[in-house]
Amino acid sequence: MKREKNNNAVEKTGGKALIIEARFYTEIADKLADGAARVLEAAGMTVERASVPGCLEIPAALQFAAESGQYDAFVVLGCVVRGETRHFDIVCDESNRGVYAVTLANGLALGNGILTVDTMEQALERADVNQLDKGGDAARAAVTMLGLKRRWAA
Repeated sequence: MKREKNNNAVEKTGGKALIIEARFYTEIADKLADGAARVLEAAGMTVERASVPGCLEIPAALQFAAESGQYDAFVVLGCVVRGETRHFDIVCDESNRGVYAVTLANGLALGNGILTVDTMEQALERADVNQLDKGGDAARAAVTMLGLKRRWAA
């Protein structure tokens, strides 16, 4: 079944966004970050990027950045490809658990673009801005959540 990417327009929010990207699969990380940056810039946001070695390091980096108070929105990006051991399950579960614990504890506007896939082919399709553009989807989610946060803070 062929899926189509989300082409939803993004609201002009302005502000400063941080993309935290796991660099374990560099080609996937680059594609995800490209899609996310395009959407955030279209929303009028200043974009910074921070790299971590893998998805398990994302929650700690997110916490450090949240504590800095420098950012209005966050996008987390990475890729976990199923292997032959339980490591896939641990990385998927713990990175996502950590991301949402930090998000809820700090009231963050966040978009999650951590891919959890069975094959590299699936990862490439999801990361490519000309295919499913999951980095762009995560950035759209962050922009939407920032709009809601600002609406309810007013």
